[in-house]
Amino acid sequence: MQHNILAAAACGITDFIERQGGRSHRVMLRAGIDERALERPTLALDLGAYVAMMEVAARDTGNDNFGLLYGQQFQPEMLGLIGAVALASPTLGAALDNLARLFPFHQQATETRFRRDGGLLRLEYRILDGRVVERRQDAELTMGMFANVVRACLGPAWMPEEVHFEHPRPEAWRQHEAVFDAPVHFGQRTNALVLRDRDLDRRMPAGDLARLATLSGTLVGIARGTGNPGLLDRLKAEIRACLPEGYPYIEDVAGALGTARWTLQRRLGEEGLVFSDVVEQVRRDLAAVYIRQPHVPITDIGFLLGYSEVSAFSRAFRRWYGVSPRAMRDRSMGTPSGSGGSGSGMGVPAR
Repeated sequence: MQHNILAAAACGITDFIERQGGRSHRVMLRAGIDERALERPTLALDLGAYVAMMEVAARDTGNDNFGLLYGQQFQPEMLGLIGAVALASPTLGAALDNLARLFPFHQQATETRFRRDGGLLRLEYRILDGRVVERRQDAELTMGMFANVVRACLGPAWMPEEVHFEHPRPEAWRQHEAVFDAPVHFGQRTNALVLRDRDLDRRMPAGDLARLATLSGTLVGIARGTGNPGLLDRLKAEIRACLPEGYPYIEDVAGALGTARWTLQRRLGEEGLVFSDVVEQVRRDLAAVYIRQPHVPITDIGFLLGYSEVSAFSRAFRRWYGVSPRAMRDRSMGTPSGSGGSGSGMGVPAR
């Protein structure tokens, strides 16, 4: 099933690619996106192609932090209807609540939540579409977009308390801390902006309740739904979120899905699946993405996939791909087998 995102999410992307030294036509061709579609902000693009476009753009420009920088300059008014909804909200708190509540209409098969966590607040975001495995660039640009919604109210000097990303720590991760002016943590359960519980009553400069109601209705009408993902997509999303903390047990995942263990097992059985096989598939797909990132040590990849020992990860990898993780990495980098290095590193905490 195709899930969509409104083309406003790619506002200015072709010019930005060119400024970063890439070729926008080449990027769109490889991602399978018609450049003409980007000229109509309310036109629906395939979510998978959109996310792929960001990954291709990072490779084409040679800028591994492409999404981070694209999001840094992405102002709310560029984001079409969902950006206008946030700006028309009466207060900052309402803006963030409306952003989280309505974002899945702008971008289907997406979970966004604005929730309290102790004395702090979290604006969380993750894609639930199981087709979309490699999605680092999208996560970084989205966190930048969200931060700029807050800055539209509190000014350009505002900074979050922390920023969380689900993907491994990039090589040039110091730039992330400079962009957000805050500590940035990688290998987390979800992407999130963490902010203090203050200023939520601050008035949005362009708040307009009548306009807000019109914009919200228009967005919902155009989207025609949030593209609710099926059981397998939601299951994969929860498994992926649990992996950095260890092997995901079915009881915990079933609870996160709001169902009983036996119900989940029965529904999987109806589709010819068992839970452990789905865990294996998620691990295998993520391993293929992470192994192509030479700055992420192989030991860290094992931990990010929920393995307590690198030897267990290496055995699983050989079972999936017929070669060792090191050999696959060397092959992807065009390096003769045995000459590449990838020690234990410090990208994620030891288990």
